[in-house]
Amino acid sequence: MKFESSKYSKLLEYKKIEFPFGNFYITKQFVISELNEGIHVDHIIAGEIVAHFSEHIKRNIKIGYIANRFNPYSIEPQLWREFSNEYDFLVASAVVSYSDFGYLNSSLEKHFFKNSLKRCRSLNEAIEWMMELDELKKGIQC
Repeated sequence: MKFESSKYSKLLEYKKIEFPFGNFYITKQFVISELNEGIHVDHIIAGEIVAHFSEHIKRNIKIGYIANRFNPYSIEPQLWREFSNEYDFLVASAVVSYSDFGYLNSSLEKHFFKNSLKRCRSLNEAIEWMMELDELKKGIQC
């Protein structure tokens, strides 16, 4: 399920950011990514994302990240480790997988992420988990 089709798009205040490779939704507590089918997330795409969110990063804001993977795409797993080592604004991440293969891939990625990474079977599960994290109750500004 896409975020804009979920009940949470009506309940949460958010800002949508469109990239050529997918969409991001910024809420007060977390960011949701919905990337396009078939893309490969590499250093170039990761750099573009970080550059866009650099103001939030500079302000030392703590957020959560949900990768809503309703489209199949690939990611270089070591990006999680490099990202975790360079930036500390992510409190936790959730990966929503809609297939057994996707769930297996997120299990592999979990080994590269130093913070908490929860594997979920639905967007609702990921959002509910994220909203219960004490570190994120304060929220960020959209």
